[in-house]
Amino acid sequence: MDPRLKSASLDSVVLSGMGCAIGFPSPSEPYLKTPKNRKFMGKQDHLAVCAAGRALESAGLAPAALGPHAGLFLAVGFIPFEREDIDALVGASLAGDRISLRRFGTEGFAAVNPLLTFRCLPNMPAYHVSACFDIQGEYFVTYPGAGQFYAALQEAIDALNAGRIKIALVGAVADQTNFLVSHHYQRIRPEVAPSDLRDGAGFLILETPAEHSARDGAIRGRLLDLETAYKPHDPFSEELDPSEKFSDRALEGYFGAASLPVALATAGSGRLEHDLRTGDGILARSTWEIG
Repeated sequence: MDPRLKSASLDSVVLSGMGCAIGFPSPSEPYLKTPKNRKFMGKQDHLAVCAAGRALESAGLAPAALGPHAGLFLAVGFIPFEREDIDALVGASLAGDRISLRRFGTEGFAAVNPLLTFRCLPNMPAYHVSACFDIQGEYFVTYPGAGQFYAALQEAIDALNAGRIKIALVGAVADQTNFLVSHHYQRIRPEVAPSDLRDGAGFLILETPAEHSARDGAIRGRLLDLETAYKPHDPFSEELDPSEKFSDRALEGYFGAASLPVALATAGSGRLEHDLRTGDGILARSTWEIG
């Protein structure tokens, strides 16, 4: 582990809830404040809302308890797109054997569902979670891997320590069993086989001790250690060797950005250690006590 790692201040946070949603369809409907918004929701939106709802239930928190005192900190996986939509978009955008920007902006764009862009945007899961659960405090959305989940976690802890919020929903969601994301994982090294890719979302609820004590909430676990660092490198000349390790437990399949919160939400009880090195230079390590 890189010597430039910095330890986060963890004494002022309590892990009061966890929840996850694995695979699709996921039962997000009970948590939708406005059911007709389903037409704007893609797979990653449903997964995120379901996981956040389950985490809030685990913490014993209702949306009425959130409002401006709660913040949302979210890592979103690679942008999903299905093959049939890509084929329709490309086919209608061709002029001969080349893509025409004019046709792309007219016939191409008209060849796919106009709501499709809402279902693919990385910030849409954050919108739907905040709208469903009345989260009015600060927010942080990042993209697209497991290293960025640590960035969201650090931001949440900093906001709690600074007193800007009292409750933090920290999560990640990844829609990976689609053509575009699967194609990407087959191009990078190390390659991830399509059969190993999983769709999922996980959320953690972090609170200040004062907020948690005031409502006499249960403690679901503790974050014992957190270290993050960045390895500067030239991506055109230096290829990093990514790795991800869990102590004593292994996830079945690869959940990308959502790997750590899904592992925590499904861990049962005991200690879980996570060690991560990413291809874009993020180094992170955390130790959790669950139960």
